Amino acid sequence: METTKPDPKHQIRVAVESTYVETESDPKRSRYVFAYTVTIENRGAIPARLLSRHWIINDANGKVQEVRGEGVVGEQPYLRPGEGFQYTSGAMIETPFGTMRGSYQMEADDGVHFDAEIPSFILSMPRTLH
Repeated sequence: METTKPDPKHQIRVAVESTYVETESDPKRSRYVFAYTVTIENRGAIPARLLSRHWIINDANGKVQEVRGEGVVGEQPYLRPGEGFQYTSGAMIETPFGTMRGSYQMEADDGVHFDAEIPSFILSMPRTLH
């Protein structure tokens, strides 16, 4: 899944892949841990810095968690046109299935602040989806 900003000068592509982390999970205690790898790519014409993140995490019981913070994995990556940045992080939910989505708040070198959408992706323990 991916998305881009409509303005051709400020075009950030975000793609995410998630995996279930069995060794950190404990289904008997409603603890399901997932790792997700995010690839961010500047497809626009102007360099931009990722300033902050906003995640919305939903589990199958309808519980919603919102996470906001500066940067990603302790960094605020600066992406020139054509450059990318990849990182892996994690999330814990109380059900074997859930979803995540969100946005990165970006600042381009021309002073424009814009959001780069993080498309919705699935968190799923193996063999829970058919």
